[in-house]
Amino acid sequence: MITLHLIGIGTGNPDHVTMEARRAIAGADLVLLPEKGAAKSDLADLRRQILADVSDMPPPVASFEMPERDPALPYLERVDRWHDAIAARWAGAMAAHPRARDVALLVWGDPSLYDSTLRIAARLDPAPRLRVVPGITALQALTAAHAIPLNSVNGPVTITTGRRLRDDGWPEGAEIVAVMLDGETSFAGLAPEGIEIWWGAFLGMENQVLEAGPLTEAGPRIQRTRAEARAAHGWIMDIYLMRRRPG
Repeated sequence: MITLHLIGIGTGNPDHVTMEARRAIAGADLVLLPEKGAAKSDLADLRRQILADVSDMPPPVASFEMPERDPALPYLERVDRWHDAIAARWAGAMAAHPRARDVALLVWGDPSLYDSTLRIAARLDPAPRLRVVPGITALQALTAAHAIPLNSVNGPVTITTGRRLRDDGWPEGAEIVAVMLDGETSFAGLAPEGIEIWWGAFLGMENQVLEAGPLTEAGPRIQRTRAEARAAHGWIMDIYLMRRRPG
């Protein structure tokens, strides 16, 4: 039976790769490496850099092209079919290396937090044995970069997506809201009074950028900075935390 190691590698800084993750990578027979086109080639390059850092003789790599989502489909059906297509690419890459028994996939952040790797792995047939190696999350990298706590004293934190924030507004009863997977700066649709925001992109990387402050002032700065960074790099990964002052 194949063991599929889903290894969290943090948010882009090779120093985020834990000792457990390094041992798992070094012990793999094969590493699956997604390619997302020339515009995002530095993501694949960073994974290769991590492999080289872990060992003088890193495991062999099986590259595969990431499929595209079909924008014509409804959102949930679009994601469901996309996950099927990714699972098929994994299966094809592993089938081309039939002797590999320990297969690794390097996952941004942590495989359990707003990441679909585990759901995709569940579609493989035959099902492999799964091992998850936790990684530093974008939330941890964001709060560390801004030197702030995630929560208030004894307070809850709501984690949501840009799509949900855009469609539903500020989550009912929430004090602190962390927003992931937001491609449209959905905070711009909120009434900004009384809200503070801490935003970061390319967290942990050399090109990390940060903004923070009252949403009335910081919101437009974030929109400009985000647009400039995306234009410069051809892609962007960002996250933000908002806190609403009581009263």
